Amino acid sequence: MRSAHRNETPNSVLGRAFTLLTAFRPGDAELSLAELCRRTGLPKATAHRLLAELADWDIVERTPTGVRLGMRLFELGQLAPLQRGLREAAAPFLTDLFEATLETVHLAVPDGTDVVYVQKIDGRRGPAVASRVGGRMPAYCTGVGKALLAFGPPERLAAVLAAGLERRTPRTVIAPGLLDQELAAVRRRGVAEEHEESTVGIACVAAPVLDAAGLAVAAVSITGWVNRMDTTRLAPAVRTAAMGISRVLRRGD
Repeated sequence: MRSAHRNETPNSVLGRAFTLLTAFRPGDAELSLAELCRRTGLPKATAHRLLAELADWDIVERTPTGVRLGMRLFELGQLAPLQRGLREAAAPFLTDLFEATLETVHLAVPDGTDVVYVQKIDGRRGPAVASRVGGRMPAYCTGVGKALLAFGPPERLAAVLAAGLERRTPRTVIAPGLLDQELAAVRRRGVAEEHEESTVGIACVAAPVLDAAGLAVAAVSITGWVNRMDTTRLAPAVRTAAMGISRVLRRGD
């Protein structure tokens, strides 16, 4: 799934069905038919017919006031081999990282100009981070995203810069030149940091999970309160976890 939706409504049945599914956003427990039509631009009759077919396959579920995403969609997502293999390889390292720090731990992968979180362990003493498994954030303003950009192929960064850097907080880096400088520093240190760039009040430190060619296929991070989290002290632990996941993945190639 890409973060940038097409401006025009797809002509194919599959495209229109997918447009309905991707109209759901983080925090949407359910949506009414009217809201789905508003977000997608589909005629009410078309949306109603497609939702009925999707409900027959348990891709969506009807509620008294609208529809919600169904269990079958979740089950299919769990079958994605790359994410499943990555999460299985990462599980012991993420658990160790969480038990050592008690902070929120993330595992994320790149998708277009965004990062998508494929695993999360909530911290016991840190802030309530709004991220969720399956959720996404812009790559340029998150620790995991900057790790993926710094150690990713050039076209990944080019796509982010072409899409534009939107200010999310007063500390968001929106100048391409400054972002380039920061990514160069990430490559030197082997870790990326975020200090209130995506969300006010939080900080994180992240490290890339590298394939055999040295390109980032995922990233690991620790997130906590900005006024309490020592990213420099935690950086070695995050980097060690990322290196361990990288070794396991390469052995499985």
